[in-house]
Amino acid sequence: MAERKKNGGKASSLSQLIIPLMALGILVLFNLFRDPGFFSIGISVNNSGNTVLTGNLISVIDSASELAIIAMGMTLVTAATGGQDISVGAVGAITGSIFVMVLQGEAGITGWTVALGFLAGCLVTMLFTGFNGTLVSVFKIQPMIATLILYSCGRSIAYWITGSATPQINGPIISAIGMTIPGIPIPTPIFLVLLVGLLLFLLFRFSNISLYTQSVGINQGASRLNGINPVAIKLISFLVLGVCVAVAGIISACRLGQVSHKTILSDIEMDAILAVAIGGNNLGGGKFRMSGSILGAYIIQMLTTTLYAMSVAPSNVKAYKAIVIIIIVVAGSPVIKAKVTGFWNKMKNGNLKAASRGVN
Repeated sequence: MAERKKNGGKASSLSQLIIPLMALGILVLFNLFRDPGFFSIGISVNNSGNTVLTGNLISVIDSASELAIIAMGMTLVTAATGGQDISVGAVGAITGSIFVMVLQGEAGITGWTVALGFLAGCLVTMLFTGFNGTLVSVFKIQPMIATLILYSCGRSIAYWITGSATPQINGPIISAIGMTIPGIPIPTPIFLVLLVGLLLFLLFRFSNISLYTQSVGINQGASRLNGINPVAIKLISFLVLGVCVAVAGIISACRLGQVSHKTILSDIEMDAILAVAIGGNNLGGGKFRMSGSILGAYIIQMLTTTLYAMSVAPSNVKAYKAIVIIIIVVAGSPVIKAKVTGFWNKMKNGNLKAASRGVN
């Protein structure tokens, strides 16, 4: 019985990834037919004289780094609260502003000042996401309404922090964070995605955060009766999201070499929510699969890269993305899944009956 439940859980977990894997497969096949060289990888030398890998595939994996990192944190918040944080882009702009101001306040950009800037940015970001978490967990405000406050004013706060300017940052360490480390041709943000993913895996592996989060998301009252503190779990999910937003914001600032409160992590909150949905996670909370959200982030970025490769005007990219994403989300909806499952069961039962008649 235990073995059957275990196998059933694995099957259910894998079935969650069917839609995103199919979407990714369709995009891959489409690009292979459209341009057989779409996924080719080359080697070139950048402006800094470093050898780097080039190609659409590298561009997709690299460009989706910030989105993948934020999607991880968004998954946890969604699972715990049954809602989403729409302020992550604005809070990421605040992170970038704090990071840059710390660097500019020191004598030079060194490993120590970068570490100090990251720590300051991380703490400030966790303060803001903790504020969102308090509104949601303590005052019982709907997540989207609670986070609308910082969504509206966060970029203005970032603008105020930088003194109404667009500060520039440059140097070997900044270039190494935003682009590549000399001697390593793979973009550094890819390694940072792996690092954040590993840290979250270890957090879930050596603690009960994952179990408690899903429990609170499924039934908050029952969780409380079982000794789980829903307020604490929701706050933790927002704080974890804060760390993810801080990392993404700093990566974005280092990529650009500056902080522009209007462009840093622009529109990423909507893409992060879509990545969670495309990954097969329930936006109403409860069970989640982090790998699905990460996969959803790369699907969104591959779709964006494909549209640009087809010379679609930037003003039209969002419209085309919306159409494709609606199809993916609807295909993965509980209604469609139930109909497909019912059809599959009927077909399977019909085949079994036919087989039994043949034996008789």
